[in-house]
Amino acid sequence: MRYQLMRFPDGKAKAFTLSYDDAPEADRRFIETINKYGLKCTFNLNSQINQNFSVDEIKKNVLENNHEIAVHGELHRALGKVRPIEGIKEVLNCRLDLEERFDIIIRGMAYPDSGITKMLPGVSYEQIREYLKNLDIAYARTLGADNDNFNIPEDFYAWVPTAHHKNPNLMQYIEKFTNPDFPIKDYSASRDSRLFYLWGHSYEFDRENNWDLLENICEKISRKDDIWYATNMEICEYVNAYNSLIYSANGKKIYNPTLKKIWFDIDEKLYSIESGKTITIE
Repeated sequence: MRYQLMRFPDGKAKAFTLSYDDAPEADRRFIETINKYGLKCTFNLNSQINQNFSVDEIKKNVLENNHEIAVHGELHRALGKVRPIEGIKEVLNCRLDLEERFDIIIRGMAYPDSGITKMLPGVSYEQIREYLKNLDIAYARTLGADNDNFNIPEDFYAWVPTAHHKNPNLMQYIEKFTNPDFPIKDYSASRDSRLFYLWGHSYEFDRENNWDLLENICEKISRKDDIWYATNMEICEYVNAYNSLIYSANGKKIYNPTLKKIWFDIDEKLYSIESGKTITIE
């Protein structure tokens, strides 16, 4: 065996996800647009501010369309700029309120404001990561330099998105992601699983008067047979399930202890393994 590479559901090598913050009024038009194209989004909500939607509206427009609700802080305070006890309150109070309001379990998060990019003296990423794990948060999106490497995150508590929708190179990124003939010199890199993570705020389309940009993005990225369209949590849970596979010492037997069916590629041959099953690789 030379290489084993994770594949997304149905053996797909690519995944696409959206993450949009703060629940502004413009989310109504945003949701209508992405639903038309069959895309999935994680909506990051503050529990005490910007409550522009009723509970019933969010249940109908977000949850019933298989989108995700995630934590975005009680008061939208950057966790790197508050003491750990304040950060814990910021996350926990938001999670408690949103779970009570929508009667669901919420374990995803996007860091508010500057997140973990700026730190007060005495505050560290390691502290924040530890208390997020203790609060049963499964992932947290941060900010960083946009790029087109489409990597699967190694650390889900420092999940850097691919691009903001205002990135001037966005359409080039999408072309590189969707075009099967785009040249990649390294053999193994050309076959790696690839993730495109787009984020922003829907009010920016109002402010810039460029809703045509959203339509263009959706047209170019949607309805591709080789792309899995998923929420942030669906991707996080699937990757964690893949990483939970158990192997025999010689690597020929693989056991799936998770509740998910897992797909992977070994030397250009596609395999899948059902929940609770063991397979043997020839």
